[in-house]
Amino acid sequence: MANESPFLIFKVECPVCKTINEFEQIKVGAYAEGGRDTDFCPRDVQWRFPKYQAYNPLVFFTATCSNCFYTREFTTKYREWKTDTAFRTYQLKTLKARHLEQLSVADSIVRKLGEAIDTSRYPNESAILKMHLAIFDALQAEHPSQLDVGRFYLRIAWVLRTLDSGGDPNLAMLTGLMRDIEGKSARFESAIAESQQSLDVLIESVKAQFGASNLPAELQSQMLAYRDRHDQHLANLNQHSARTRDTHTEFRTLLNEYRDAVLGVRSNQGQPTFGEHVSLSDFLLKLQVHWSGIVTNEREALEQSIGYYKQAFAGGREIDAGNQQIQASYLIAELSRRIGDYDGAKQYFTSTIKAGQEFIYQNRNDQSRTQLARKILELAIEQGRANLQAAKA
Repeated sequence: MANESPFLIFKVECPVCKTINEFEQIKVGAYAEGGRDTDFCPRDVQWRFPKYQAYNPLVFFTATCSNCFYTREFTTKYREWKTDTAFRTYQLKTLKARHLEQLSVADSIVRKLGEAIDTSRYPNESAILKMHLAIFDALQAEHPSQLDVGRFYLRIAWVLRTLDSGGDPNLAMLTGLMRDIEGKSARFESAIAESQQSLDVLIESVKAQFGASNLPAELQSQMLAYRDRHDQHLANLNQHSARTRDTHTEFRTLLNEYRDAVLGVRSNQGQPTFGEHVSLSDFLLKLQVHWSGIVTNEREALEQSIGYYKQAFAGGREIDAGNQQIQASYLIAELSRRIGDYDGAKQYFTSTIKAGQEFIYQNRNDQSRTQLARKILELAIEQGRANLQAAKA
């Protein structure tokens, strides 16, 4: 049908400024997923409506008021906020006052984020801005949901991941491999620096050995016979160390050239502009001065997500025992692995596996209740092995 649309349209009154907005919600079946990544990020999304193929579904995850930029996850609970007594009684007054206070400042983070949203020209970039606003508004509550903020940062990481890859699965694979190479190159560079420091200590120790002047003349004479040979070997080691440093510098230059030529995401020419800014990352980096909650890349988003998930997990109030607790523990582990915190990941993988096994055993007669736990347990075991291998590399 010519008028067929992937969206349902809802009119919602903004609880902050009373503006009536029309928000789009994706219909069930409007797109299909080719699978999920190990942190549950959807992969290979295929829309039934080709004109939206460039849109990440998370563009419609939040709803932003067109007037005051108040933003919230677009759920049934938000659509029906007027009947939510707890929200109206205990949250709205404080949230509204704090949001409007920010809105009244010309260069506030709310204005800078809200005024940069342009879903028609920059749909996926706008999704990231809207989720930042949702996080900012969520944190204005007297008792913010750490779990919600953690979920929002994780979804920002997902969108940034698809932006980095350009939506091309081959490019996504190459980008991931490139990051792995760059990480190993950085670790090798650190090893070179540590090796040079150890060599410098060795050289000083040898100098001290042959510089001793309070020894008997006969013993000093025997030692001097070896000094030149020691000096020569140490000089050779210094030369080899310098050559290794120089060669690695050349290798890093080659990596940068390769990234520009093949991936096209390191230079400004390879990274799409964002309005009047060099790139979305450049715009977000400038905003970090105004609010530390801004993230400019996937790693920063994952780090923020981990922090809030840990707070929610430790608090015990927001995460229910059972499947939700097991899933949260697994996510902390997997996101930690992705940013290279292998020790932290190991701790949470271990607790996830233990909790998952106990839950499955306790509910062994209820397959439907343990289905999710079994899936997460399999992932935890598999990714736990990957984490150990990465830690040893």
